[in-house]
Amino acid sequence: MNVVVADTSVLMDLQRGGLIEKCFNLPYNFVVPDLLYHNELAKPAAGPCLGESLVALGLRVEGLDGDELSTAIRYRRKRPSLSLPQAFALVLSLSRRWMLLAGDRVLRTLADKLSLPCHGVLWILDQVYHAGISSLEDIVGGLQAISDHSRCRLLQNEIADRIVLYSSTSEVVDLGN
Repeated sequence: MNVVVADTSVLMDLQRGGLIEKCFNLPYNFVVPDLLYHNELAKPAAGPCLGESLVALGLRVEGLDGDELSTAIRYRRKRPSLSLPQAFALVLSLSRRWMLLAGDRVLRTLADKLSLPCHGVLWILDQVYHAGISSLEDIVGGLQAISDHSRCRLLQNEIADRIVLYSSTSEVVDLGN
């Protein structure tokens, strides 16, 4: 089973779209660094018991070792726009050779520069779609809910393209991602 290190923005988007539970039916182990979990997912601002509900679904919380911690702090110092939880997620992915699931442009750009496999919300929704885990109506409705949220980071044209694609087909198509 593949391991995916998720950042908060992707998890929050999937929660807003009502699709988070579906994602845990995919053949991936979802992991977050402990700092990200405690600072962002286990806080009341993240929603009622979001962190606990994600752990109940199978989310693993991993700590960084001393070398990983030092590396994360170095990345954070070099790139002030990168939050410390994001730096932890980046280093956890890099050091353990796990895929990164990120929504933040700074984090995704850095992952690309480091040749770290990195995907976002649309990719994970494509995985749900390909696996047939959710109805097309639920995926389209979830994507629309993500799009309608005030903190949506996705590009509107990409959302519109996916909604048209998901809505116009009744068979699985190769999205090339």
